[in-house]
This record gives sequence, C-alpha cells and structure tokens, in this order.
Amino acid sequence: MRAPVVFSIGALSGLIAVAAGAFGAHALRARLDPGALATFETAARYQMYHALGLIAAAWALQRWPGGWSTWAARLFVAGTLLFSGSLYLLALSGTRWLGGITPLGGAAFLGGWLCLALAPRAEWSG
Repeated sequence: MRAPVVFSIGALSGLIAVAAGAFGAHALRARLDPGALATFETAARYQMYHALGLIAAAWALQRWPGGWSTWAARLFVAGTLLFSGSLYLLALSGTRWLGGITPLGGAAFLGGWLCLALAPRAEWSG
C-alpha cells in the first residue's frame, strides 16, 4: 500500500466516523434502544481511533516503507470493516450473530497496533 492511499483512506474513514456519530446522536436517538445506540456509538468511536491509526500508518509508510507499516494499514482497514462494520449492522438490524464477527475486528486492530510498533525496528539498534 502506498502512503498517499493509506492517508486518504484514513481521512475518509474519519469523515465517515464523524458522520456516523452525528447520525447516531441525532437521527437514531429516538429510533434505537439505549443499548443499540451505545453499540452504534462504540462503532463510530473505534472507527475514529483507527482512522487516526491509518494516518499514523501512512506516516510510517513514508518513514519506514514496507512490511510492518503495510500490514498495520491493512489490519486497521480490516479491523474497521469487521469491528465497526459488524457493530453498525448489529445496532441497526438487531441481528445478534453479527456480534461474533466483532472480536475478529478487535484482533485485527490489536495486530495493526503491534505492526505499527514494529515498523521502526531497523532503527532500534541504532
């Protein structure tokens, strides 16, 4: 993945997170029960955290191109789709089995942060 593409994906994901948060706070407040609304808000919050993570991964790709930085970006995208996506759908549809997908997204997020931490490993010794 190239840094400009990752940066743009991160920025667009941040835009979507803000729009989803506003949609949840205004349009869904009267339509969803408090538990479903909290689930929707969690999805938007974690999407925003990882939109910022994608922007950090874009910076890392510029500074330390290749392997770990690329995997960080990929895992943040996958995590957003699986974690936030499953929670958005769960909140809106009430389909409980979607909650089984959410931990896969959480694992992808964790892997993304680990990869980002490993990106500068060549410079650790020196």
